[in-house]
Parts: sequence; structure tokens; C-alpha cells
Amino acid sequence: MREMRVRVKPGSSKGPLVEAAPEGLDAELVVYVRERAVDGRANAAVERVVAEHLGLPPSRVAIVRGHTGRSKLLRIDG
Repeated sequence: MREMRVRVKPGSSKGPLVEAAPEGLDAELVVYVRERAVDGRANAAVERVVAEHLGLPPSRVAIVRGHTGRSKLLRIDG
């Protein structure tokens, strides 16, 4: 199990896309998702997109901290 910091861009026309975070950003990845941050849709999309990017089932990725913000801490099992 490991933890990963990500920066989320909800409602992005670039999504779904995962990129390495630029220098100076307190995150490992930047995750672009098309879903808006309404009713947890963007959070579910982030978990799904990151899992797909890492080649893991979606059940292995969970948001630990940052449910209401753009900076999130994910727990990765696997």
C-alpha cells in the first residue's frame, strides 16, 4: 500500500487524462476528468482514471483526504 498526492482538474475537456505534475506543485500527478465536482462524480472519476493509468482495478484506489478540494491524497493497494 502506498499514498499518492494528486491535483484534480474537474470539468476538463482534456479528460480523462493523467499527467506528471510540473515542478513546484505539491502532487505527483495531475488528473483531468470530464465530470464536474457535483455529488461525488469527479471523485469517482479520479479513482477510476488513476486505477486505469496504473493498471489496477478501481477498487484498489481510494481517496483518503481531500474529498472536497482539488488536492487529494489517494491510497493505492497493489
